[in-house]
Amino acid sequence: MVGLLDRPWWVFLITFLALWLASYAGKWLSHGRGGLMDADLRDDFNLVQTATLTLLGLIIGFSFSMAAGRYDSRKKLEEEEANAIGTEYLRVEVLSADVAAKAKAQLREYTALRIRFYQSQNLDEVNSIRAETEKLEGEMWPVVSRPAAAQPSPVVALAVSGMNDVLNSESYTQAAWWYRMPLEAWMLMLAIAVFCTVMLGVGAKKGGPRILMVLPLVVAVAFLLISDIDSPRSGLIKVVPQNLIRLQEGLR
Repeated sequence: MVGLLDRPWWVFLITFLALWLASYAGKWLSHGRGGLMDADLRDDFNLVQTATLTLLGLIIGFSFSMAAGRYDSRKKLEEEEANAIGTEYLRVEVLSADVAAKAKAQLREYTALRIRFYQSQNLDEVNSIRAETEKLEGEMWPVVSRPAAAQPSPVVALAVSGMNDVLNSESYTQAAWWYRMPLEAWMLMLAIAVFCTVMLGVGAKKGGPRILMVLPLVVAVAFLLISDIDSPRSGLIKVVPQNLIRLQEGLR
């Protein structure tokens, strides 16, 4: 189920078909009990149907807000990563010439890895990039921490603090890419959507397949949009590492 949520178009297709079938199931139930409702029952039914549709709309809106918030968080963290790397690139100037040159070369390589992390859509490649990043991080820290330990001073401490910010920003970004909309929220939305489409079929007085497909189509499109925004590596809406790319051009 979790892997399916990383494929927005599959989410759209499966949701649309499931809800469309649910609307036909409601139509079948309506015919099974004689079709039309009397006036009093129709009023009560319309009240319940309106309430459930309103609840569905609220939950979809809340879920979209969650997904959009996580997307904004990923964008903000990309900007913070670029700022941390750029600041550290300047701070290592306070170290000796050979150490500064080595640290700058590592930061340029690190920036390229971070850009690949954002742009890659292949899970195996992402795991390889993460392994390379962790290895490089383990090499970057001693480059600035050893001179600071040998000759501690407030100025050298700036380079150590900057490197710490670089490493921390990567951890924050990784956490933001792991945290997704809870599966329970998806299941709740789907359950309410199925119930609403069943009621649509039950309450439909007349109308063919085109009428019964309206609500399933609208809800499926909403699910597609939420899944697309909530999926960091798939779909049409992704975080473009424009700040890191601009930084890389400046470092060259």
